[in-house]
Amino acid sequence: MSVPVIAFFNNKGGVGKTSLVYHVAYMAAEQGHRVVAADLDPQGHLTTRFLDEERLAELWPESSHAATICGAVMRVKQKSKEIGAPVLERISDRLTLIPGDMSFAEFEDDFSQAWSGCLDHDEQAFRVISSLWRTIQHETELHRGDVAFVDLGPNLGAINRAALIASDFVVIPIVPDMFSVQGLRPLGSAIRSWRSEWKERLARAPNSTSPLPGGEMRPLGYVVMQGAVRRERPSRFHGTWLNRIPAAYSTYVLGSEAPAAEQVTDDPHCLAILKHYRSLMPMAQEAGKPVFLLNVADGALGAHTYAVKDAYADFQRLFLDILKRAGIR
Repeated sequence: MSVPVIAFFNNKGGVGKTSLVYHVAYMAAEQGHRVVAADLDPQGHLTTRFLDEERLAELWPESSHAATICGAVMRVKQKSKEIGAPVLERISDRLTLIPGDMSFAEFEDDFSQAWSGCLDHDEQAFRVISSLWRTIQHETELHRGDVAFVDLGPNLGAINRAALIASDFVVIPIVPDMFSVQGLRPLGSAIRSWRSEWKERLARAPNSTSPLPGGEMRPLGYVVMQGAVRRERPSRFHGTWLNRIPAAYSTYVLGSEAPAAEQVTDDPHCLAILKHYRSLMPMAQEAGKPVFLLNVADGALGAHTYAVKDAYADFQRLFLDILKRAGIR
């Protein structure tokens, strides 16, 4: 039985996606789950959040990058039936990381060609497309994990298509602005198309092919990443676009024609509205931990103490809602 994979994805950059994966993964471990965080964004931002520069220099030498996600895909590209084995970076007893790699972008053409090859019953093409899913499953099994969280890059390219094929569920971070809201149209179209096209390809898979992902990529909902908040309400600028999100999500992502909620706060598809935690984020990055684990030694004094508690409650509610919607115990 495969481990559930939850991808955090938006084809628009700057929506706080990596920070969200980082904090949700830590909260999952805090709540007693065994978690694998997979960095499948060629920019490698999630990896840089978890690891220091000294370790990054070891993972990203000038030569081969066998210890990252690149090592897994490279072995398949070389016609091996088995995936490579990236090093699982132990963050805590319950949390591990599959390291990302800036060199991962070099495989974009390989995934694109393999997508076409699957239509020709090409077994090697199916191995390439499924390599990310098999890597996540293999490494999560080694960690005895309950769930895997995946960070993706902000684009609709071939790597992200393979990464979403590897995902059972999708969480969409969004900020309340024109570009994010209008960007839901191509995002939703891509998810629905890729799901349908993968089903078509699965029907053509040779019987000898290794186990393949189902490619369900079912949307669980969206998370609104806010800017400044006054009196617990979004600023007027954000409010202009905030309440356009429900209709855009329902229409473009879910493909629904049913009337959508008029406000985000009434929308059942809204997983959370998260504050920016503007004053805590630099402190957390300096301490190398999530905002909700900051303490006095990190500089979280006075009003910051209450903000840390609020952040813990916010991310705890979000994580538990994600698990509930995904049907994970």
